[in-house]
Amino acid sequence: MTDSWATFGADLHVELRGPGLRSGLMDALREAVRTGRLAPGTRLPSSRSLAADLGIARNTVADAYAELVAEGWLTARQGSGTRVARRAAPRPGPGTGVRGGSRGASRGGAQAGPVPVRRPPVRRPAAHTLHPGTPDLGSFPRGEWLKAARRALTSAPHEALGYGEPHGRIELRTVLADYLARARGVYAHPDRIVVCSGFVHGLRLMAQVLRGRQVRDVAVESYGLDIHWNLLTEAGLRTPALPFDEHGTRVGALGRQGAVLMTPAHQFPLGGALPPDRRAEVVDWARRTGALILEDDYDGEFRYDRQPVGALQGLDPERVVYLGTASKSLTPGLRLGWMVLPEALVGDVLAAKGHSEWVSSALDQLTLAEFIRSGAYDRHVRGMRLRYRRRRDQLVAALAERAPDIRVTGIAAGLHAVLELPPGMERSVVQSAAWQGLAVQGLDRFRHPDVPPGRDALVVGYATPTDSAWAGALDALCRALP
Repeated sequence: MTDSWATFGADLHVELRGPGLRSGLMDALREAVRTGRLAPGTRLPSSRSLAADLGIARNTVADAYAELVAEGWLTARQGSGTRVARRAAPRPGPGTGVRGGSRGASRGGAQAGPVPVRRPPVRRPAAHTLHPGTPDLGSFPRGEWLKAARRALTSAPHEALGYGEPHGRIELRTVLADYLARARGVYAHPDRIVVCSGFVHGLRLMAQVLRGRQVRDVAVESYGLDIHWNLLTEAGLRTPALPFDEHGTRVGALGRQGAVLMTPAHQFPLGGALPPDRRAEVVDWARRTGALILEDDYDGEFRYDRQPVGALQGLDPERVVYLGTASKSLTPGLRLGWMVLPEALVGDVLAAKGHSEWVSSALDQLTLAEFIRSGAYDRHVRGMRLRYRRRRDQLVAALAERAPDIRVTGIAAGLHAVLELPPGMERSVVQSAAWQGLAVQGLDRFRHPDVPPGRDALVVGYATPTDSAWAGALDALCRALP
């Protein structure tokens, strides 16, 4: 029969070891969890109760609990108290629980007591991933893609099988011009489109062109991807971060920078769209100073509560470089992206790319062209939009039921949501999720190095799990939240 202290957390027997009360209590609790004496889910006494039982200060117990929550040994949730984290805690084998035993003696001649071995905790391998930026790979339309590939290969001219030109296949550029104009409001003549192997490749080409034009500073948003900032820095460009407020990036802070990198349709990762007055303001800045706007339209098709926000490029095609990819709408494994360039930049970008097409498969370009031309791409995007909206709604409903104090933002579009956390809780929640076998990232992971720490939050990508894994991932997330 299970002891009451192990079931209800009313009484707890611990022996403090070590020179300090706080560290001794932490060691004792770790050992109790590690050996299985405190089972996963066990509710511990309140800090006030345990402090009274042990005859120590309440703050000492509270600090020990908080540190063990941060380490992943315990979880803390308002209204549910402090509990042992639900994770695998293997029992030590014979002879491994203590070192030295009772054989040794202290210098004063007293018999030494058992000393716990401090083993590093072993995390459960991630069974689920809720990282943002990846679609549901299991939903890739293999059958339709194969049909498009057969049709494209059958009708492909012989010259399409050669080395190719840096512009990219004309078949793809032609259908992209029509699609982007229709679906994203982009002015896109085929001669202004350059095919690349994804956004990072396009950004690398633009960094080279900007350096050649004597640009030194490319402003960036306060939150984004470090791979983009690092790429620009490695090209010799500085990346000053623009301030932000409740309405998004404060573009009024732009000054003498030669370009700005933005996600205006759906800010990554905070999730909002740049307001109309700020869209006009940043375009006016580019016209006035001769600067360029690099528009990352990474998931512009996926908006759920109203029509998608059109691309910023439509306001001024001569001052905006539009970059899009098939990574979110289809799969990043295709390594296909595109740049819609101001006319004055086409020659520079082609020169930076080289004399032949060496990064993007001509056959994949032809297949994507046929996939779009046949209407299969539109059907797939509409189907995925419905699927991801259901995922979003399930996430919001689960949090409302199981973690009602968590505020969810940035859910009008895209493939991820932002979960606001109580101050100081981000790191411990990420670690707690890891103990649940869930890989998730905090908002601080996406903060520019020059921006001071801000709010605590999780950035949850709800598109990544397959349908069969989604329920388990959602359950693990809810268990990890305070």
